[in-house]
Amino acid sequence: LIAPPGYCINQTAAARGVTRLEQAGHRVEHQQVIPRRDQRFAGTDAERLNDINALATLTGKNRIVLAVRGGYGASRLLESINWPALIARQQQDPLLICGHSDFTVIQMGLLALGNVITFSGPMLAGNFGAESVNDFTEHHFWQALKNPSFTLEWRGDGPQCRVEGTVWGGNLAMFTTLLGTPWMPDIRDGILVLEDINEHPFRVERLLLQLLHAGILSRQRALVLGSFSGAEPNDYDNGYSLETTFHYLRSRLNIPLITGLDFGHEARTVTLPLGAQGKLVNTETSTTLTLSGHPVLSEEK
Repeated sequence: LIAPPGYCINQTAAARGVTRLEQAGHRVEHQQVIPRRDQRFAGTDAERLNDINALATLTGKNRIVLAVRGGYGASRLLESINWPALIARQQQDPLLICGHSDFTVIQMGLLALGNVITFSGPMLAGNFGAESVNDFTEHHFWQALKNPSFTLEWRGDGPQCRVEGTVWGGNLAMFTTLLGTPWMPDIRDGILVLEDINEHPFRVERLLLQLLHAGILSRQRALVLGSFSGAEPNDYDNGYSLETTFHYLRSRLNIPLITGLDFGHEARTVTLPLGAQGKLVNTETSTTLTLSGHPVLSEEK
């Protein structure tokens, strides 16, 4: 377990998540990060940084690194992470690193500096520690970690297309904070997948326009949008909504924008290997995204 961002408010959920994983036959290590707290963070900057850097020395097969929760705090660590050591560890015997939300900045840093693939997916407290684990989420988590190639299917909204490229992205707000930094991957002809929570529709539009103005979007083959929890419009919007935002963006983009993927801050979410190769096909009846080239659990224990 790692907790680079915020303190885990729901300690009961985290404990429930640990119990579930242990009952499923997993050994859950480094549980001391769960109750640790310094102000709003899951420990001091030094403690949280040490947790990340210590991953470089982990040994053994089939190691899954799971974030406890999101929040804010990972951005504080970027300058001091021992990126070369982490990248070298991943090149030898990859850890399967999974999380989302604030953790996006570390995931993009690993992708930018070492082409390291990580998984954007469920976390300990919010997903594995929920009162009832979502079957869809659990299935898609193990599907991504066990299968060297798999396909997601949904009813997407957007133009018909057939494109291939590197799948990358994560949380929209955190992703956008990396513009102009060494931790923003320089990926061209990719499939960019983004999601967010508690961002009003105009903020979602503003963030996506920033990516457009910075040239990120125009260099991609496609933009896929997941869930945007808590993005309900208000009376002042007078009919302006997320759908309005998507329609406006399509008028500005030279690439297909596909929506509707179950991906993000919801109980129901897919797991995406960020940095894997993807093939996106959108037709009138269905959307598929086939992913391959990512590390998986081995049969050796």
